[in-house]
Amino acid sequence: MTENSSIGTILMVDDHPVFRRGLSQLFSLDNDLKVVGEADSGYDAVGLVTELDPDLVTLDLNMDGMNGLETIRALRDSGYTGRIIMLTVSDQDDDVVEAIRLGVDGYLLKDMDPDDIVESIKQAAVGKMAISPKLTQTLAGALRQPAPHSDQRTLSSLTAREKEIIKLIAKGLSNKLIARELDISDGTVKVHVKHLLKKLNLRSRVEAAVWMVNEDKEV
Repeated sequence: MTENSSIGTILMVDDHPVFRRGLSQLFSLDNDLKVVGEADSGYDAVGLVTELDPDLVTLDLNMDGMNGLETIRALRDSGYTGRIIMLTVSDQDDDVVEAIRLGVDGYLLKDMDPDDIVESIKQAAVGKMAISPKLTQTLAGALRQPAPHSDQRTLSSLTAREKEIIKLIAKGLSNKLIARELDISDGTVKVHVKHLLKKLNLRSRVEAAVWMVNEDKEV
């Protein structure tokens, strides 16, 4: 395994087995990505995330039982701080905005070129935003909306180490790159990320990055 491959462990969540099989084959052709599990429902996804702790989850929106939006909420409520990328056919503004509000780190459409999907997932795995080009304006609008209780968020509520980490999140670094930068373990970074998101009442790394960038502008 190469050094970079370890940053791309993936859990695929989709109730269409043919799509999962095709996507898994695409990922298998790239040394930087490794599928560690598959789920056909949100219920199974929550259990597998706890068991496998993947770096990234690809998630369909329209699934029987627990849909994609409900699954995002369940994953974030369970304390999962990895990347969640919505991969769906829905390009409805309401779905995109709600997914971002609940804590996804990107939103991709299934009608994208397969190579573009893989490249976007690779970018997401190293801390970048993954978004279908046609949804860029919708996403930008969603991120500009002030989150509830944002005036109660202050850097002073964070420890010195948490401040270092959120600044690196804002630069787009993944947990593994943050660990390397600060010479601490991946597990320690995950714990700090979980704590700082809770303290700031934020649902995702994307929200944390946007908030930190805005804080820097106000200083």
